[in-house]
Amino acid sequence: MDILLQQIINGLVLGSMYALIALGYTMVYGIINLINFAHGDVLMVGALTSWSIIGLMQSSMPGTPGWLILLISLIIACIVAAALNYVIEKLAYRPLRNAPKLAPLITAVGMSLLLQTLAQIIWKPNYKPYPTLLPSQPINIGGAVITPTQILILAFTVVSLAVLMWVVNYTRLGRAMRATSENPSVAALMGVKPDDVISATFIIGAVLAAIAGVMYASNYGTVQHTMGFLPGLKAFTAAVFGGIGNLAGAVVGGILLGLIESLGAGYIGQLTGGFLGSNYVDIFAFIVLICILTLRPSGLLGERVADRA
Repeated sequence: MDILLQQIINGLVLGSMYALIALGYTMVYGIINLINFAHGDVLMVGALTSWSIIGLMQSSMPGTPGWLILLISLIIACIVAAALNYVIEKLAYRPLRNAPKLAPLITAVGMSLLLQTLAQIIWKPNYKPYPTLLPSQPINIGGAVITPTQILILAFTVVSLAVLMWVVNYTRLGRAMRATSENPSVAALMGVKPDDVISATFIIGAVLAAIAGVMYASNYGTVQHTMGFLPGLKAFTAAVFGGIGNLAGAVVGGILLGLIESLGAGYIGQLTGGFLGSNYVDIFAFIVLICILTLRPSGLLGERVADRA
């Protein structure tokens, strides 16, 4: 029972990180029907920026509390990621908005490779240890353990979803987002500026990616220029799983995917004598993706759309 509880906690933490990233995917897709495959690399830039700021503050301001260093590095990482995503949208995606759907998709893949290459040049390709800035003493819950960093990840996910739901449903920006999603041309006639709304969406997504990147680095203790690729791909799977374009669906998909991976690695590994253990954990995400696309392409919380004649 203790093992089951521990695997559930691990799955919730992992799923929460997927959910934070998936929220950025699903927001952008909900507005302009674009899969921003560079989103995971924005996470990587945020994590590496945070790592650089932490190193700078620890060397120039010794004695500063760890939580304060982490908070300042997180804020700066969010600003850098937001600026980067704004530039990406303005230079790479906006000129292709009326192009065939394949053009922005290929551009997104190219932008992902470009960001990885630039990060490799700036930060070098080696793995870098991410400092432990929060208390590392685990908290015991019914025989399982959870760290303060993991609790913070869970809290960030809950707060992020709540804030986004409030923004989308009860603010002027949210109404503009919904109007732009329905019909950008008609929204423009009503006084909405679709370009500004789309830029704001990319900025919000980048902030969530930066938060996820810093939390991911804090939890696993390492950063590197390719660290955003696989979490980004799995977060896309989570967004499709929950129903891409649906905020609650992104969180549900992320949490479920994290639980499937954690329980799959723990129990299927035992049943197969280690043949499908933690070394093969990535296959579970893509098995889920194949099943969902086959059985329910709209996702768990996505709307069923009738085929047009």
